Amino acid sequence: MPTSVQISRRGTTTVPGMPLRARTLLGPGPSNPYPEATVALGQPLLGHLDPVFLGILDETSDRLRQLFGTANRRTLPLSATGSAGMEAAFVNTVGPGDVVVVAVNGLFGERMVDVASRCGAEVVRVDHEWGQPVDAERVLAAHPSPKLIAAVHAETSTGVRSDLEPLAAGKGDALLLADCVTSLGGIPVQLDEWGVDLAYSGSQKCLGTAPGLAPFTIGERAWERRIEKPRSWYLDLGMLGGYAGAAAGSGGRTYHHTAPTGMVVSLHAALGRILDEGLDAVHARHAEAGRLLHEGLAELGMELFAAEGHRLPELTTVCVPESVDSAAVRDELLERYDVEIGGGVGAYAATVWRIGLMGANARPERVALVLAALRAVLGR
Repeated sequence: MPTSVQISRRGTTTVPGMPLRARTLLGPGPSNPYPEATVALGQPLLGHLDPVFLGILDETSDRLRQLFGTANRRTLPLSATGSAGMEAAFVNTVGPGDVVVVAVNGLFGERMVDVASRCGAEVVRVDHEWGQPVDAERVLAAHPSPKLIAAVHAETSTGVRSDLEPLAAGKGDALLLADCVTSLGGIPVQLDEWGVDLAYSGSQKCLGTAPGLAPFTIGERAWERRIEKPRSWYLDLGMLGGYAGAAAGSGGRTYHHTAPTGMVVSLHAALGRILDEGLDAVHARHAEAGRLLHEGLAELGMELFAAEGHRLPELTTVCVPESVDSAAVRDELLERYDVEIGGGVGAYAATVWRIGLMGANARPERVALVLAALRAVLGR
């Protein structure tokens, strides 16, 4: 017999042995998807070589170019999460003995160091205080001739935005890699204008889609210097290019893997929603939501963690008040109000909260909800 599914009046999905309640996802990700992305998941499933799907895939890649601010032919949604986007970037451009300079100002800079090291690179890390933006002068002075310089545009662990233009201006012959997982679709990204050679993102944050895809782009300069047979078969951009990206319009497709067609259709719909609203309007909506949250937290007597002038509107880090149990508050928000916020990471796991207003959640009513819930739980 088929399993019965019932939806309660409060939004609870009940499957025998597995009750699911609707949550307002205001942590560092995933975020609640755009409605268009959710509806698209219910469309009839297409095969990964179906001409209709390939048309959707090509249009998805074109829409990603608009958000990335690039004309790169090799722009596509990788069939994996944002972390695989990071790995694809390194494994296709860095080999044993190559010098890689990594700006580390949070957890994801740390992960870049780890991934590059596993590729056999000679990694030169440039550490910064968490909560501070990347210092381009220090990064550029770290080594005279690296093959690649890597930095996080929007550091999810600290809520800090770092400027990429100064790094690009002084990179010389090096390639510049940018982590845009939390920035794409939330704040302006202009890779070609800035001089970024390759970048990756994730579907589950400001792009308003479920986790599972890693938007990726690589320019001609980086492509010409790629490792033609990288250690990763699955993330080999040369092979992937025969299926998506570079193959668009070439008249033929080379089978590589079974793409998650339903997820691509969902991302296609979310990107259409963003572009219909207009990128400038979407960025302004995120900026306004972030401003309202920052002001509201200040009114509650709370201190923001990230450096002023470099705070992300889509991901806010706030210091946990003294004598407050971080985990207990987050548990109560989830149980009483179905509101999820995130804790900090590393040394700041118990002293920082991360509040996301990404994609569909970048709205004043979401700000009002999380502030009211915090006020009630904290008794302020």
